[in-house]
Amino acid sequence: MTADDRGRIKVNAHYQTSVPNIYAVGDVIGFPSLASTSMEQGRLAACHAFGVPATSVPSLFPYGIYTIPEISMVGRSEEELTKANIPYEIGKARYREIARGQILGDSIGILKLIFHQETKQLLGVHIMGEGASELVHIGQAVLSFGGSIDYFINTVFNYPTLAECYKVAAFDGINRLGQ
Repeated sequence: MTADDRGRIKVNAHYQTSVPNIYAVGDVIGFPSLASTSMEQGRLAACHAFGVPATSVPSLFPYGIYTIPEISMVGRSEEELTKANIPYEIGKARYREIARGQILGDSIGILKLIFHQETKQLLGVHIMGEGASELVHIGQAVLSFGGSIDYFINTVFNYPTLAECYKVAAFDGINRLGQ
């Protein structure tokens, strides 16, 4: 097996090391080094080792950082989209604008949607605040079916919930487009 200069084991797309019958996942291979993604990597490695067909979309793995406040994201970032020359717009909702955010006393929380400027296809979701690592899965689901921010505009969210941020952020984004 080979490792890089930081001791991380190098693997291929199936998580095989340079020794074909030895697989590595999780912290030993590096980023993102999260329990959830490591578990998925392990599932994919085991399926490959036993010849079981399996698919996954690593670009849609959610990231959760369990700090105070929580931080979570899924999909692409503004930096990535700028480098790729993809026209995008954002929509934001602040927890303080949402009844549930006020009830929780979370005045700094924010949910940001990143979407294609022309098609309105959702490209990324970034959340900082109470329950961010739970809320991100709503955006992950919409990303997985190639949905647009119209999904959030046309969806009724329970009141009062932090999930309402998706609708508010979608309206903010549409307003930024002038629509």
